[in-house]
Amino acid sequence: MHRGASGYLLKSSAASELIRAIHMALKAKSYVTPQIARGMQKAFINNPRQNLRVKVLTPRQREVVQLLAEGKSMKEVADVLHVTPRTVAFHKYRVMEELSLKTTAT
Repeated sequence: MHRGASGYLLKSSAASELIRAIHMALKAKSYVTPQIARGMQKAFINNPRQNLRVKVLTPRQREVVQLLAEGKSMKEVADVLHVTPRTVAFHKYRVMEELSLKTTAT
């Protein structure tokens, strides 16, 4: 949403919800599926200051994430970026820390 999206739905959302979201977007309004909205509200209520901080990754961190997301191993990422696997692991650790991720599972 911060990057300009008009709405957010889940893959499991009903077609009627998709139509509702499209109508909202056409009216220049935002739409967030209720399942996500509740979580967003709870997160903001529990820690409003932390949620105001924009999380920005460095270009190198984004490269590492992209290559890992493509299914490359840390050694393969290291070879592509001409760094050591330990450096890749460090970038991965910093990304997870910055985005408050506990696991790499999808």
